[in-house]
Amino acid sequence: MAHRLRATHPLEDWKHALAALTWSIDGLVVKPEELVSAVDLRIDPAGPGSAVVEHALGSALPAKPNTWNSTREGQIVWLGPDEWLVTSKVFQPHELEGSLARLAAAHGGAAVDVSAQRTAIRVSGGQARELLSFGCSLDLRPAAFPKGSSAQTSIGQAGVLILALGVGDDFRLFVRPSFAGYLADWLLDAAEELRTTK
Repeated sequence: MAHRLRATHPLEDWKHALAALTWSIDGLVVKPEELVSAVDLRIDPAGPGSAVVEHALGSALPAKPNTWNSTREGQIVWLGPDEWLVTSKVFQPHELEGSLARLAAAHGGAAVDVSAQRTAIRVSGGQARELLSFGCSLDLRPAAFPKGSSAQTSIGQAGVLILALGVGDDFRLFVRPSFAGYLADWLLDAAEELRTTK
């Protein structure tokens, strides 16, 4: 008899350490987020297919580089002129991929399940931006990186997709699962600087 497969979080072994960090440093919350379904969507933004997809998602595909929009169940993140990352907390990966693939294929586009490609870490609080600045070259101040911004960059030696969820103090970091442990360790180590400068 076959056993059912159960998804495990890439940061399962770091959850306690990150929770302890959150309790020990005022103004900082670092936590792994629940796994979400994710699809890489390719479609001509000027063609009729984009309107069909937008109607299905209940939100516009971001046209401005390095931005994201909310949907009913997740987010749409701009990755390129005709490429977006679509996430959902509600639909299973095969459901999200299937529905978007049918719509996109009818208009010369494509949608591919990339749910296993990234995991997310939430970094928030009054000291979030300072913590990230220790290893990120982007200007994360609200004037330069306001809510709704996104960017593909590096934190430490890990490539991340960073989203500004709030005004200067709430960020989501999408990272490859193989680098998630490294990034968690980096955040734990860098946070010691905040502990000593309180």
